[in-house]
Amino acid sequence: MASSKPVIVRFYRFKNRLREKTAGLAPGSAGISPEALAAAEQALSKMAEDYPDWVSGLVGKLQEQHGRCVDSPEKRNEYFEAINHIAHDMKGQGGTFGYPLITTFADSLYGFTTKRAGDISDNQVELVKSHVDAMRAVIRGRVSGDGGDIGIKLTDVLNAAIAKYQE
Repeated sequence: MASSKPVIVRFYRFKNRLREKTAGLAPGSAGISPEALAAAEQALSKMAEDYPDWVSGLVGKLQEQHGRCVDSPEKRNEYFEAINHIAHDMKGQGGTFGYPLITTFADSLYGFTTKRAGDISDNQVELVKSHVDAMRAVIRGRVSGDGGDIGIKLTDVLNAAIAKYQE
């Protein structure tokens, strides 16, 4: 039997204090101390110096996954997924640490290795190698920023490989 007692519904709307603080609308003073900001900039600068060595490990992992694609064609979908995850991680880092070409090449590799239907061809595996080679050249040559003429040549070589091997 249904109750005839009315149901009371209460709706609570909580203020988003964090949003207020970040927008500078919170009461009192909120901000980042100059010392904390300087320490953060120094830490970021140190990370940027170490970035080429750090990202070399990821490029090595890409190369390893590429080698597995060559050696075990029946498992290429699995290895492409691993390559896709590594490329995803790399594409957000390069620009932050002064290597936007890494971001560009990793973004291209990420898009290329996003899950697709069907078997993965030898040409598609060669495209992975072209991306890895381009990234390795950027890191070995410490090609920071847009890379000037070298950056243009690396981008052109990668685009030529994409045109050649794309199915």
